[in-house]
Amino acid sequence: MAAPTEKPIFELKDCALVSLATGRRAQSLGELRDNLAAVEPESLYHHFWGDMLRPRFDEPEFKNDFAAWARHALHDYVLSERLALVDPTLFESLEELRAEVVEICEERLHEVDRAVWAPRDQRFHFLTSTLVVFDTGERLEDPAELAAVVPRLPRGSIYYHFIDARRRHPDGVDDFRAWLRDRQNGYGALCDQLCEVDPFFSTLLETRETLAGIFSSWFNGGGR
Repeated sequence: MAAPTEKPIFELKDCALVSLATGRRAQSLGELRDNLAAVEPESLYHHFWGDMLRPRFDEPEFKNDFAAWARHALHDYVLSERLALVDPTLFESLEELRAEVVEICEERLHEVDRAVWAPRDQRFHFLTSTLVVFDTGERLEDPAELAAVVPRLPRGSIYYHFIDARRRHPDGVDDFRAWLRDRQNGYGALCDQLCEVDPFFSTLLETRETLAGIFSSWFNGGGR
């Protein structure tokens, strides 16, 4: 007789981001465009998502570093607004995201009459990063535990399991959906709700609150 299949365990992790220099920098929109076309994909990912894990005492005006630089260093309000509207969750790959950002820069280059240069001390420095992952030691055996656990998760856990996980899973799902899907126990509708959550224009704490509400409604409020 075959042994019963062991149910998957959810291993809770935390993480921190370590920034690394690429050696690339830009002082004008043209240089930004050229470097965007050539920089490693991980740098593009860092400048869209890395800001979420940086310690901050205020709400950033822009959700990606390119838009912020266009506004504060180039003082190009049109370009900054266009870049600020780019949502990386809508692109299936970093190469598609790269193409979109490069196209926005090229369009703006055709519109402006002259090259605008940022001050030397405000050049854009292309960074990449590595994720340092910590095992919290906490394990979940039953999905119902998510209703109690998610509201107290640190920001790094939300980033690791709900954002960075999408790079790790071949089909682009977060760790919560991957775990629930493997349970094969009628969690399809719950996974659909999680799929609708776009974390990019929210803070990690706001995303945690949204996820906590979904899990609480499902497991404690009869959301099934």
